[in-house]
Amino acid sequence: MKHLTLAAAALFAATLSAGAQELPKTNLKVVGGLSNLTAYQDYEKPFWTKTIPEKSNGQVTAEIKGFNEMGLKGPELLRLMSQGVVEFGTATLSYFASDNPINEAIDLAGLAPDAQTARKVTDAFEPVLAKLYGDGSNVRLLGISTYPAQVLFCNADIKSLADLKGKKVRTSSRTQAEFVEAFGGSSVTMAFGEVVPALQNKVVDCAITGSLSGYSAKWYEVSTHLVALPINWNQQIHAVNEKAWQKLDPKVQAFLQTNIKGMVNDIWAAAAKQTQQGYDCNTGAAACPFDVKGKMVLVTPSDADKALLRKVLEDQILPKWAARCSADCVASFNATIGKELGLAVNK
Repeated sequence: MKHLTLAAAALFAATLSAGAQELPKTNLKVVGGLSNLTAYQDYEKPFWTKTIPEKSNGQVTAEIKGFNEMGLKGPELLRLMSQGVVEFGTATLSYFASDNPINEAIDLAGLAPDAQTARKVTDAFEPVLAKLYGDGSNVRLLGISTYPAQVLFCNADIKSLADLKGKKVRTSSRTQAEFVEAFGGSSVTMAFGEVVPALQNKVVDCAITGSLSGYSAKWYEVSTHLVALPINWNQQIHAVNEKAWQKLDPKVQAFLQTNIKGMVNDIWAAAAKQTQQGYDCNTGAAACPFDVKGKMVLVTPSDADKALLRKVLEDQILPKWAARCSADCVASFNATIGKELGLAVNK
């Protein structure tokens, strides 16, 4: 019996190996997300440079650089993929919000209080975005992943959302700006790399980013208070130029689709865990798995603050978003995300 089991295992391994060997030699060029963040360092880069070559027995290889390493800002990535200048690319959806507000739909401030809801919302709306990019941009959507929860880092004493009044807050999307303004703060737009000196020099009082992204970028050195209330998530698309995709062998396409799906699932599975790690490491909690620990004060939101965020979503953020999105876009929201969360938006 034991011999049979070993033989079966050997046959299975040989079949896998044969499957990988059948893939034609293929080299891919990938423009990844921000290279100094965990999503890129722990998932994207190893996926393209180790997982893909290993699983294909060296038949499929890839070169990857973060878009920031290539001198890009981010918002131009969809256009560059559309033109075929970039083959495979990763980009944060909020970068494209000014081109089309439909790109904000899955990540409006207050929409998803936890990672599970954020995934549910993303999965519900993904077919809408896939059709949009395929029809209008010649871009094939391969998956949507996420950063940890986007939260407030402040170099100021802050105990509740009401304390945002009069504060200057760095935001990275329109919906974050509307969230800040709803509480009487003023929104400041600046690149991720400029935030540390801005917090240090009090150019801004607070800044919003992923809890672990802020830790990776050492925001704990220049801020004192961390508000543990997920505002939004900053999902990223993983996509490819359609013409570049069609040039690939169908077996390579199937191989990539399966494995990219695996990478996206891994990133989502880590989102809640990494959100907590961000809280732990920025504040120096014993549970932090890393050597360097911050000394920030963790501000735990009250039930009143959570309810307030939901109210701001329904009364201000959703109506403002609906006003700038098309009737089709609003109808798509209601039929997917709205249905999942019991929300209805009027155009």
